[in-house]
Amino acid sequence: MIIADGATYAVSSIIQGRITRLSDGWLRVCLPRHCHFELYMKFLTLLAFGLFACTSISGQAAESYLVMEANSGRVLLAYNTEKKRPVAGLTKVAATRVALDWANLSGTSLSTYISVPQSALLLTGPNPMQLVPGDRILFRDALYAALLGSDSFAAHTLAVHVGQSILFKRQIQGDAHKTFVYEMNQLAKSLGMRRTRFTDVHGLDAKSRGYSTASDIARLSVHVMRDVGFAFYVKQPSRQVAIVNISGEKRSYLLKNDNSLLGTNGVNGTKTGMSAAAGQCVSLHVHRSPVVRKIDDTRSQIRKRDLVVVVLGSDDRIARSKELISQAWPLYDQWAADGFIVSAKRKELLTVPRL
Repeated sequence: MIIADGATYAVSSIIQGRITRLSDGWLRVCLPRHCHFELYMKFLTLLAFGLFACTSISGQAAESYLVMEANSGRVLLAYNTEKKRPVAGLTKVAATRVALDWANLSGTSLSTYISVPQSALLLTGPNPMQLVPGDRILFRDALYAALLGSDSFAAHTLAVHVGQSILFKRQIQGDAHKTFVYEMNQLAKSLGMRRTRFTDVHGLDAKSRGYSTASDIARLSVHVMRDVGFAFYVKQPSRQVAIVNISGEKRSYLLKNDNSLLGTNGVNGTKTGMSAAAGQCVSLHVHRSPVVRKIDDTRSQIRKRDLVVVVLGSDDRIARSKELISQAWPLYDQWAADGFIVSAKRKELLTVPRL
């Protein structure tokens, strides 16, 4: 009988058999001839348990996750939260937030057309709308494309347009993309994302050295979902957008939200990401109806209830997210039943500043 290395420890004390290692890393277990049927079945049962345990442990060790109640900052579940790792398309959450902030501060209409730059030819990653240099797309639709479809070309187009505008206003020369990424890192710094470094706007470049952590992505997620405009973008299941080519011809494209959990288990945002280096990543916003407590005839106390669920480096982000959501709400309910007690040092809270 041949088994995977690691399961041996669960069964070696059951049967006095001979165990040898094969050249490919597997183990051969030779059972003694006098082994009874009952003992053999016990061996198989423990073997299955050992394999399952080893798989579960290695799968968990490879990932990071954090679940918090967004309004109070109460961390409910956490594992490997400070490990620096690539976050793939979750990078676009920061990119689109910076683009929106710039549009608001500069008074730029979201109905402004922006052009796909020549530098887009150097990109790798998703380009579902088949954008090419010279194509024009509404600022608003580029945001939708980056958030719903994780479109790297749309994110890059936003970055170059905004970066060029920043350089022009400052009356300096420079790289528009790098200027924009600098603003992303300034946002991260303002939010206390001390273990995060963005190097591009899409997170999918094979040469990228960008990284973040589960706790930092949770901070970012809380921040962006406080804005009703951003929250509106990421809760849309689809969006019809238009692209105008260099000849003035218009074509339409139906964007579909990559977040397959949207609309289930209370999920109403935010975004997914995936790459070979990052694995499967997701940040979710999960809503529950607020609790209203009447104080007197004229006053009531409203307590909002929303989870932020971050999973990084998972083999199955969907299953892990569902599991974490189902575990987190009972923990929150127990905390509420105990009177929302917080320790003196407030270590169980993850505080996100309001910018």
